[in-house]
Amino acid sequence: MRCYYCNASLDFTGKCPECGADVRVWKRVSSISEYLYNEGLKKARVRDLSGAANDLNMSLRYNKANMKARNLLGLIYYEMGETVSALSEWVISKSITPQDNPASGYLAQVQRSSSRLKSMNQTIRKYNQAVSYCRQGNYDMAVIQLKKVLSANPKMVKGHLLLGLLYMQTQRYDLAIRSLRAAQKIDVNNTDALAYIRECRQHLKDTGSEKEKKDDDEILKYVSGNETIIRPAIFSDHTALRTVINLLIGAAIGIAVVSFLIIPEIRQRAHTQANGQVVEANQTISAKEQAISSLEDEVASLQQQVEDANAKTAEAQKRSESYNSLLAAYVPYADNDYTRAGELMGSVDRELLDESAQRLFDDIQTNIHAQMMKNLFDEGQRLYERKDYAGAIEKLQQVTESDPAYENAQAAYFLAFAYNYEGNYPEALRWFRVTIENTGSDSMRGISRSMASGLEEEGYTVPGEAENNTEEN
Repeated sequence: MRCYYCNASLDFTGKCPECGADVRVWKRVSSISEYLYNEGLKKARVRDLSGAANDLNMSLRYNKANMKARNLLGLIYYEMGETVSALSEWVISKSITPQDNPASGYLAQVQRSSSRLKSMNQTIRKYNQAVSYCRQGNYDMAVIQLKKVLSANPKMVKGHLLLGLLYMQTQRYDLAIRSLRAAQKIDVNNTDALAYIRECRQHLKDTGSEKEKKDDDEILKYVSGNETIIRPAIFSDHTALRTVINLLIGAAIGIAVVSFLIIPEIRQRAHTQANGQVVEANQTISAKEQAISSLEDEVASLQQQVEDANAKTAEAQKRSESYNSLLAAYVPYADNDYTRAGELMGSVDRELLDESAQRLFDDIQTNIHAQMMKNLFDEGQRLYERKDYAGAIEKLQQVTESDPAYENAQAAYFLAFAYNYEGNYPEALRWFRVTIENTGSDSMRGISRSMASGLEEEGYTVPGEAENNTEEN
């Protein structure tokens, strides 16, 4: 075990022999992380993959730099058919521990089989399409789509579980048990599969009951020649209703005659009368317009003087406010409270400052921007690891908008995978391309090329790309 601060080897005491830091809490946290890793390893050996994944995720929450736990979690995801999740864990592991990391071999092995990577990416999109069909209530199309997914990736536990639920929805419990058993072969103690199988067995015991039939009195049949006439038992005569409808139609015709013949004549007379009154009013108004015009010129001159004075006052007020905001921002900046300093700097107008104040503004703004970019990247990576992809997109988008090549394009790389998980494939394609152009990592470039190629083969394009091509043509 090594010191969290200086990376020196630790002994049995509670302090680091090199830097003297108190490492008792760090030792405790590392021990808990190792214990959870060992528990996950035990469960993985008996193919309790979901239980092992829970233990390993908890281990990484205690120590995200636990290389063994992260690599094993990637292997479990790969075994459960979640290839993209496995690649994400191995890339994170390699970025934290670049040297002597088995994740490099795993990534190289996946990259050697680019066709398999494309196939896995297509199965994920087809699975998402099946989920969309389920939400729309189109269960037959969802079953067809899931069968295609499982034929290409038979180890996808989520696919087997969803197919079992669809069979349960359509009351085909024997087929549901078969799909759930297939999921159990991969993950023997999957709690969802066990619960669904128990429910299917319970329904199979109750299949002896039949649905109640409709009463014979609800439908009457009789034969007329060679045809069978079917009508409701309750039949009513609507002759009175038709009489009322005819009366209403006659009244509507009368109203239409009045509207098109009488009312237009009345409107024409009123219009002629109104025109005469308008002429008289215009003659009165023209006599007063000259007097009003001179007064309006005088008022306009006075208004211009007032506006000039207000503009000067407002400029002086803004200049004063900018200096006050700059001084107020310097206090939290000196205390390393960059977030508060950044908020206050937003209200400073640099153009209203003198030369020395502008230099101070530029120094503060540069340091705040660098720290805020680091905080946004760290928060986005943390949300991504917790699978909060929407939150990760919000943070990483702010980083890439300012610097697409930030941290060797890692921000663009994780942003692309977050969009891919959210099902926004055009945006995912955009940021995979940005990663290819800006990264210096061969593994990140290779994975991004494979993912981008798969999305392009599926017909996805970057937003705005198709419109630009059309305008050029």
